[in-house]
Amino acid sequence: MVAAAGGRLVGRRREAEVVAAALGAGRNILLEGPPGTGKTTLLTALAAGAGLPLVLVEGNAELTPARLAGHHDPSRVLSEDYHSGNFVPGPLLRAMTDGALLYVEELNRIPEETLNVLLGALSERQIHLPRVGTVPAESTFRLIAAMNPYDAIGTTRITPALYDRSCRVAMGYQDELTEIAIVIAETGDRSALAKRAVRAVRATRTHPEIRVPASVRGAIDTVLVAGQLAEIRSESAPGEHTALDSALAALTGRITIADGGGRTAEDIVTEIWEEAGRSGKA
Repeated sequence: MVAAAGGRLVGRRREAEVVAAALGAGRNILLEGPPGTGKTTLLTALAAGAGLPLVLVEGNAELTPARLAGHHDPSRVLSEDYHSGNFVPGPLLRAMTDGALLYVEELNRIPEETLNVLLGALSERQIHLPRVGTVPAESTFRLIAAMNPYDAIGTTRITPALYDRSCRVAMGYQDELTEIAIVIAETGDRSALAKRAVRAVRATRTHPEIRVPASVRGAIDTVLVAGQLAEIRSESAPGEHTALDSALAALTGRITIADGGGRTAEDIVTEIWEEAGRSGKA
């Protein structure tokens, strides 16, 4: 599984091995880490390497038990009444019957009653649906859930019972050289701009005025926007003003300023970008 996924991943060898081992041992997995740390990329690559289907679910307050497990088609119920033939399977049921990996993003944003349905399916390896019956899970069915540690508003406290049925894998930010390699792989740009964009993004993670920092996606977007903006401005390569404009576009929406901060995101990103340029010349 890991060897087959290796060509799709930049770094993350340790995490890939641990996740693959947990899946092979029949365990469910909780991936905890900030956005942009490659959680989805890792799971997609491992699922493809193992030849297993992957069912993705976005966790949010609108993910009701019916949307997760399935529901009867209202229009057909009116004319046919309730029966198994007009039941529309949800992602949980599809993953269980297909023996797929169910990947739930932002697990701690789904309602408590939906978490309880999920927990019941994991505990019993089956789910009972009114007017449908009991549906067992195939042996390869697993849950992989992701959580963002920066989330606080609109989140649900995860029950210890779910942790007790899962293995937790923490995925922090990767080192600078790996993030540079990711940017190069995504943009094809090997210039100093790519390295500067990574330095700037990494600086948002230690800045005292920033509560939620940027991920490597911010560096990727900075480089891609700078290339296009340079063409629009008839520059052979992105100049200083073009690079800064691109960084502002790519980063100011990705960071969250700490409460009580007196400066704007534009002010802080400008400062960070200029410092990233100076440190690159040191």
